Amino acid sequence: MYPKRTAAFALSAALAGSAVLMAAPTASATVVDVNYQCKTPIGNKGAVSPIDIKSVQSGSGYKITMSFQKGVSSSPVELGKGAMSPSAVIKLGGAETGDLAVTGPPNAEAIPANTPIKISDLSGTYTPKKSGKVTFTAGVLTIKALGTTTTCTPANSPKPSLELDVKGAGGGGGGTSGGSQSAPSGGDSQLPQTGPEDSAIALGTLGGTVLLVGAAGSLWLTRRRRAGAPL
Repeated sequence: MYPKRTAAFALSAALAGSAVLMAAPTASATVVDVNYQCKTPIGNKGAVSPIDIKSVQSGSGYKITMSFQKGVSSSPVELGKGAMSPSAVIKLGGAETGDLAVTGPPNAEAIPANTPIKISDLSGTYTPKKSGKVTFTAGVLTIKALGTTTTCTPANSPKPSLELDVKGAGGGGGGTSGGSQSAPSGGDSQLPQTGPEDSAIALGTLGGTVLLVGAAGSLWLTRRRRAGAPL
């Protein structure tokens, strides 16, 4: 009789673990093509670049990283190492609205004249103030080089590249997971993140939940047996 009830309890624990996993907050990331129209010192230029926005949880906030898969402008003269500094704005939507500023390092190598300017990854910190699903959409890109400023504006009303289910300071909501997303950063609490590691982390979370529930169940059964109480 005991083996059957133990097996039934183990199955119940596994189902409980699955329910916990299904209830966990999620994040979704999508690479979105953004049509940038740039106003440069020598005239207007345009280019389409796939944009990827990822998140990594860091304490009560998230490190947001914006990646450009193609160059969006060019220079008529060579830009020496460190001559170009990029920055951008990410538009927040959904449960929270506003702008998130992201910046990146100057170019690590010289950029030849009349070649696409590869933008380094841009990052900034987002700290939720409200709870719920928040979207992140590519906004205006700014390139400063040799004393000039180039402003590139999305012209195709791009869709969000990232959506997070977050918990603000006021409570409610959840943390991140997820593609790229979004998730743990060097030593911070390990939550599922956006990207290829999602499945492994999610399975680890499920396994840990079942293990903890199973251990608690075994302890409960042992105490019940010692007390001579019916199961």
